[in-house]
Amino acid sequence: MSFGKHSIPGLDTPEPLVGGSLGAKTNDTAGPNDIAGPVEALSLTALKLQSDLRNALVESFDIAQLSTQTDSDARRQLSSAAKDLMSVVARGAPVTLAAQVIGRVVDEILGFGPLEPLLRRDDIADIMVNGPKSVMIEVRGKIIKSDVQFNDEEHLLTTCQKIVAQVGRRVDESSPICDARLLDGSRVNVIVPPLAVDGTTLTIRKFQKEKLTLSDLVTFGSISKPLAELLRVIGRSRCNILISGGTGSGKTTLLNCLTAFIEEDERIITCEDTAELQLQQPHVVRLETRPPNVEGGGEITMRQLVKNCLRMRPDRIIVGEVRGLEAFDLLQAMNTGHDGSMGTIHANTSTEALTRLETMVVGSGLNLPSANVREMISQSIDVIIQTMRLRDGRRIVSQVTEVVGMEEQNILTQDLVTFSTSGDDENSTLYGEHLGTGVVRPHFAPRAHYFDELESALSALKALNVRSRYVG
Repeated sequence: MSFGKHSIPGLDTPEPLVGGSLGAKTNDTAGPNDIAGPVEALSLTALKLQSDLRNALVESFDIAQLSTQTDSDARRQLSSAAKDLMSVVARGAPVTLAAQVIGRVVDEILGFGPLEPLLRRDDIADIMVNGPKSVMIEVRGKIIKSDVQFNDEEHLLTTCQKIVAQVGRRVDESSPICDARLLDGSRVNVIVPPLAVDGTTLTIRKFQKEKLTLSDLVTFGSISKPLAELLRVIGRSRCNILISGGTGSGKTTLLNCLTAFIEEDERIITCEDTAELQLQQPHVVRLETRPPNVEGGGEITMRQLVKNCLRMRPDRIIVGEVRGLEAFDLLQAMNTGHDGSMGTIHANTSTEALTRLETMVVGSGLNLPSANVREMISQSIDVIIQTMRLRDGRRIVSQVTEVVGMEEQNILTQDLVTFSTSGDDENSTLYGEHLGTGVVRPHFAPRAHYFDELESALSALKALNVRSRYVG
């Protein structure tokens, strides 16, 4: 599959933007019923049967002993016990109904109830619960309604409390907003009444169980082969990288991919609001912020984490998202021997990313002149990688920009790669390709030369420039 014709010699005609996106594998065999979800709302009779079976299981089966077993073994034992009890609780129940009720009960006890079938599906990127009877899912970049439902508001709230309890959080009327994560790293946000007027709202941003690579992103069409090679060189050359983009544009997924080029003997410290990075190196220390408790105390901010990790002898510092006062400390780290540090930021363009970064530093309370802040940014950030979610739902890398220095009091940048769309078809499937901007030798060339990657960088840029509208 391809998001478009990659800028490689020998490819003459653009292909339509089809396939996956940053952070989501595709499932071409899924039909309409698969997208809607196989789980249907239970009738009132079935709900009563589900309640009776669950109560019978709790009374007659030692559920606590399942905690020492693997998920598959626990499900096997609990399902077997539930089948035996079903013949007593509902003798003569139709086989299809019995199987559905047993599955619901097992999911309720061992997992997150009606959400379990959705959590097990690899083609779903986001789950959005807008009250007990409205569950929306994102499949291949499109948001659609699922048939999954909760019994009532209490059932939904109980499920949310079970999710956040896994990471020591709570959500109720006294603490109505909560950010948490599932055991697989998926990000969770819960907001309950009275703040959520129409009922408890749950949002889950799922992450792939297997860590994606740049090769996967090429397969999905998010980047071209030459761009993948250029990004590999940027990561390998210990450039300080800022990944910019809008919400859901694939920033964290790309950050995960770039960390693959960190050497195994380096000490890496990550700072995140919700731990979701999936680094594979052996020497990784993961730090996570902590919200205030009910009394308003005990909060640990991102800035505190970044300042503390400077005392932990890091080779690289990775900040999941730069959004506040920690921007100053990260820039200082990048400028004081922690080359190859990375972070993400919410912005629509690379220029806007630099402006936001400046605003964050100015707001840190240090009363630094803007000219000094811009000088610090120009000396700290090497490359900005812009991600983008296209209007047909797909995510791509839309721009790679270098910070090349200062002119008077302005930060100078140059684009290395841009993404250009050339139209769409009758199904609104976009056409597009990654193009070089005509830059032959990047500003980070000395770094690439030091790490013996200069030839690879120049070759990648040459391939990207072949069809560039800026040259020839």
